[in-house]
Amino acid sequence: MRKISTFATLAILVLTYSAKVFATDTITVALTAKAFQYTVLPIAQDRGYMKEEGIDLKLIFMQASPSLQAVTAGSAQFSGAGSSALVGISKGNAPLKTVLALNDQVLQWVVARPNVANVADLKGKKVASAGVASLGAYMLKQILTSKYGVDGKEIVLVDPGPVNRLPSLLSGVVDAAIVSPEERYTAIDQGMKELMYLGKELKNSWGTIATSDRFLKEQPKLMLGFSRAVLKALRYMRADREGAIAAVTKFIESDRPLATRLYDDLVKTFTTGGHVDEETQRNDLAIVKLVAEVSDVVPIQKAYDFSFARQAEQQLNKQGWKP
Repeated sequence: MRKISTFATLAILVLTYSAKVFATDTITVALTAKAFQYTVLPIAQDRGYMKEEGIDLKLIFMQASPSLQAVTAGSAQFSGAGSSALVGISKGNAPLKTVLALNDQVLQWVVARPNVANVADLKGKKVASAGVASLGAYMLKQILTSKYGVDGKEIVLVDPGPVNRLPSLLSGVVDAAIVSPEERYTAIDQGMKELMYLGKELKNSWGTIATSDRFLKEQPKLMLGFSRAVLKALRYMRADREGAIAAVTKFIESDRPLATRLYDDLVKTFTTGGHVDEETQRNDLAIVKLVAEVSDVVPIQKAYDFSFARQAEQQLNKQGWKP
């Protein structure tokens, strides 16, 4: 009887220890779409970087506002709508912070029909956007006014819906459109003209990830672990071309030629440390002020918290970590 009791006790101890060793925390990230820049997230999961941090990553898809509501409520821990979080912080003091930036360039382009001669020729033309109050729309108006001598108010911004920008352009309903990386190639291949790459016109961030103030306060270890896993994926993205292209192909559900074009053109836009400098943050918030229609630019410390990304970067550098 004593032997059985001893065996049972040992078994319980082994099971308890194993549960602690293999226990994982589920982290849910809400994204608006399977966009190229977010490929680092499935890479972080598939290559085991999240598991190394005790994280089981779940990706869900919803529009920006519901995703931020989910983060605030705690049903998701992160949202890929970091820019929309900045608007919420500026406009309504939302209890959120943007904590990671995957790209240091805005991955949006202005493409136009062949009859549009140049950027200045956009005056009076219809331009499809993600919304007349979207970040891209405000960026375009600012660029036109400051760099090309065209009053941003003189273009006609229309919102045909998220999946209709490109069809509206190709059918001639609009003269130009602000498009994603994937849409850019389709437009060019069908005879449209590339007028502007927003990422070269303005110094702003892209692919930003937000979380709640509550999560930062209550789960700092998970926040740091999540940051380390994402940074490992960012390094892998830059270091392993073939593996990254395969990941892009799978995640955005594209063919390999498109994934290859995206990777080769845009891999250098990925940040190495998951954060951007203060100048970029100030530029982001200046645009957000216009979108939110508020009188003052929100302070950086109220909108961003890149401390975990910087700490994770320092740790990986100290370890000499490479994919």
